[in-house]
Parts: sequence; C-alpha cells; structure tokens
Amino acid sequence: MYSLGTLQKVPIYPCLAYILLLFQCNDATFAYEPDFLYPLENLTVPQGRDAVFTCIVNNLGGYRVSGDSAPARVAWIKADTKAILAIHESVITNNARLSVTHNDFNTWTLNIRSVKREDRGQYMCQVNTDPMKMQTAYLEVVIPPDIMYEETSGDMMVPEGGSAKLVCKARGYPKPRIIWRREDGGSILPRGSEGLKKEPLISFEGEILSLTKVTRSEMGAYMCIAANGVPPSVSKRMMLHVHFHPLIQVPNQLVGAPIYTDVALVCHVEASPKAINYWTRETGEMIISNDKYYMTEINNSYYSVQMKLIIKNIQKSDLGGYRCISKNSIGDAEGNIRLYEMELQEEQTGNDDDEEMKLEKENIETKLYNDIKGPLTQENENSLPYNATESSTQRVIINKLFLLVTMLKLLF
Repeated sequence: MYSLGTLQKVPIYPCLAYILLLFQCNDATFAYEPDFLYPLENLTVPQGRDAVFTCIVNNLGGYRVSGDSAPARVAWIKADTKAILAIHESVITNNARLSVTHNDFNTWTLNIRSVKREDRGQYMCQVNTDPMKMQTAYLEVVIPPDIMYEETSGDMMVPEGGSAKLVCKARGYPKPRIIWRREDGGSILPRGSEGLKKEPLISFEGEILSLTKVTRSEMGAYMCIAANGVPPSVSKRMMLHVHFHPLIQVPNQLVGAPIYTDVALVCHVEASPKAINYWTRETGEMIISNDKYYMTEINNSYYSVQMKLIIKNIQKSDLGGYRCISKNSIGDAEGNIRLYEMELQEEQTGNDDDEEMKLEKENIETKLYNDIKGPLTQENENSLPYNATESSTQRVIINKLFLLVTMLKLLF
C-alpha cells in the first residue's frame, strides 16, 4: 500500500486496522468493555403475580475475557443465597417458575412467575469481565391481608352492664393494621383501666376492642377492617347483642277523642332479646287485629320498637283503660293508657248561648233607650223656660239613660 503524501509503500499491519477498537491485538481484548446502560430496579410484587428483572448491557458483542477465548456472558444470581439461577439464556436452577430471555442485542431479562414469599431477596445481574461487573436489585413480595377466622371473634351476647372483648387478627405482609368501626356510623366508647369513659371515637385501631360496662346504645354491628397498603383490604362483621329486660314509655297516658272518630294509642318499648308485644283492655282481655282494632310495630333500632293501637269509630263501650305489654326471656313490662270522651259539641253550644245573651242584652238596651228618650225629650221641652238651651236638655236625658244602662249591666 502507498501513503497519500509520498506515494511510498508503507506497511499496514492488520492489528492496526482495529486500533480504535482494541487495546491489545495479541489477546483480542476490545477497547470498549461491557457496561450497564441503566441500574437494575427494585421490585415490589404482590404474591401470586409475576416479577421481571431487566438488565441492559452495552458492548457485550464479541467481547472476550482476557486470556480466554470464551465470550463474556450475563449471569443471574440470587445474591443472599449465592445461588446461580441462569447463565446467558440457560436456566441453571431447577425452579420451573424461572426463565430468562435475550433480545439478541443488549437486553437480558429474568422472569419469575407467580412469586412466592420465599422469592423475596437480593438479585444480581453479573457480567464475567475482568474484573467482574455486576448490579443488584431487591425483590419484595407483599401479601394482601387475610382475616384469621380461627383467631377472630364472632357474634357476641353480653348482659347490660357487662364486658365485651372483640378480637380481630389478620395475616399478610407488611403486617396489616386493624381498624374497628360501627356499621351504623355510631361512636365507639372505649374505657380506661378504671372503667371511665373516654372521648367517643369514630374508629379504633388495634387487634382487641375492649368494652366495659356495656350499655344498650352500644348494641349493633362492629366492622373489623384489615389493611396493609396491598389491595384488597378485607373486613369481618361482628354483631354485639346487649340483653336487658323490657322497658315501656307511654308518651300520653290520658287520651281524649270524640265519639264516632278514630284514635291512636302509642307505647315505646325497649327490649333485648326481641320481645313479644301485645295490647289488652284493663280487664285483661287481649286485643286482636280486626275491623275495630289495627296494630302496628315500627322498629327504631336494634332494641327499640314503637307500638301503636288504632281504635276505629269509637263507641261508649270503647272508653276506659288499655295496656301495652312487652315480654322477653329476661322479664316483662307494661304501660297504661286511659281513653275518655272529648265533649267538643258542648263547648260549641256554650259559645252560641253567650252570643245569644249578648245580642239580647244589646236589644233590650236599645229598646229602653228609645222608649225613655221620647217621653223625656217631650217632658223637658214642655218644662224648659223660654231662654233654656238645647244642650242642657240633652245632658238631662243622657244622665237618666246612663243610670238605666248601669242597672241593666248589674242585672245581667
């Protein structure tokens, strides 16, 4: 070959043709050693899902390890156990859930199907250069919460004034938090070690919810909710029954209504367990729903019921005492209501009589005024002197009329 400047023959060694790519021709080492394009990323995968590590290596190509004719290769290693998982495109371990892929350029992937808790740990992507190059990432396997039913409370019954201990346990990773709420949105009333009530809470955190000196207002459904940031959250419903004997409140113990109208008698009952409620007359005769009587019960809460008895077309025989009775397995209670006749018609007649008397009085006063005015006027006109004024005559008449009207008022 000739150089362009002198047209002289200049020997060109084959080794120099690759001067930009090689450090040393005799051992075939490339100038550009393999390197990682991006760091290996940590993974957080729910149990049962797939995990994929991606390792991108540049300049691997035909790189040869110094002093060895074998090409450089990518290996996957479980760093914390030092177990070799795969080399290049071959899986070494006997774990059937592992596989490796290569896109024939610079990307290698390690695939773990349906990850399990034991798969968590440090993973390494390694290139066998001299010195060796590697990068690591961590696989975290999270587990959604699951209620441990064998260690969790079910529905519970306590007497009023007693204590209740509700327990809820859950497994998962990270460890789930347990939150308690009332299904109806009511307040939770925790108490201190001395049984003193603390501030009402909308929610309470902890595996154990302790209730002491339980009242009927704390009866209802409680929700235990387990969550650890891994969906889905799970919950369990527990029913707290508070038992006590019936209590009856009567809003109106004396009820009046006109004959031939309808009337409603009402009692409010609180009881747990559920009570048998019914109505009787004061004689003890049980009342049954028919054309005459209509009975309803409206549930206001888990333990509160409104009893209502509607009596249609009241007759004289319907007047008297009625009883609302409630019985459960703990005890019984009753309320009494008396029905009387309301005399609306008599009140109206009395008003008419007053109006008639008032009109009659006014008529008498007018008649007397007219009867007296004539003679008095004539008498005064005849007896007045010639020079008497008309005003003095009128004053005499008015005075006499005033005396008569005063007498009439005293009479009536």
